Amino acid sequence: MLGFFFFAERYTTANAESDYDHESEKESEEGEDELSCETVRTARRDSLDLINEDETHLILDSSLDEGLGQLLQQADRLHNGDEQEKREGFQLLLNNKLAYADQGDFLWRLARAHSDMYDITEGTDEKRSYASDGKEELEIAFQKRDQSAECHQWYAILCGQLAEHESIQKRIQTGYIFKLKLGYCRGRRCTSCCRTGHVKLEHIDKAIALKPEDPKSYYLLGRWCYQVSQLGWLEKKTASALFETPPTATVQDALQNFLKVEELSPGFSKAVRVYIAKCYKDLGNNSAALLWMYLASELPVNTKEV
Repeated sequence: MLGFFFFAERYTTANAESDYDHESEKESEEGEDELSCETVRTARRDSLDLINEDETHLILDSSLDEGLGQLLQQADRLHNGDEQEKREGFQLLLNNKLAYADQGDFLWRLARAHSDMYDITEGTDEKRSYASDGKEELEIAFQKRDQSAECHQWYAILCGQLAEHESIQKRIQTGYIFKLKLGYCRGRRCTSCCRTGHVKLEHIDKAIALKPEDPKSYYLLGRWCYQVSQLGWLEKKTASALFETPPTATVQDALQNFLKVEELSPGFSKAVRVYIAKCYKDLGNNSAALLWMYLASELPVNTKEV
């Protein structure tokens, strides 16, 4: 797979019910075959869109003026809607950019809206433009304040979307940057995901530091670990040629992060449980894999997605 260092594989929920409604009470070889088919479909659809996030429940900063508070609530509602509502939400935020460009809560939602537009746009150039513009919005936000977990989360997402359209070398370089920024180093020895010494906490790891109880960040980190663990021979050779210590991660690393998501927010999304099943299958624990695929099938189709 060539898109291994970024968090932007495509995912759509249109056929979610048909994809998941037959995942139960299968045994032995039949169940394992079905799990294999499901994981193939999931890998094809999966993306950062899989985060269970109904942001209309976010508690807005009490210092925000009433107009901005209402605007952000409307933006959250439109973000959780269909394609047309996402477009309306994007335009709503653009129309208010001059008034609220200095507000971090506004800027990360504007970046999220760029990510929404990336998802629903077909043209490659348009996709690249939306991802690039959203990334730039957050770089501006970082200059003003660096204490928003959501800003770091969406920066990682947009960088991943932008990397979809880069060469394999560029993707590897992008992934390595994220490896440094996703390091687990918090004043202790690094794990297998980070063997280059203690590194600066940025983006996903920074988001975890800012909001350690936010399951979304652990989902993103789990996705990164899983993708790195699945590198093919060509990707590994290319990474080794570019870097003295290329990024590494194991399926076990990924599993620990996905299980952390379930610990923090049981039933966070179907995707998390499917990934847990995939990890267990890769580790040879087929009974656990089938159990988690069954648990994924129990989640309602209308689970909120990003």
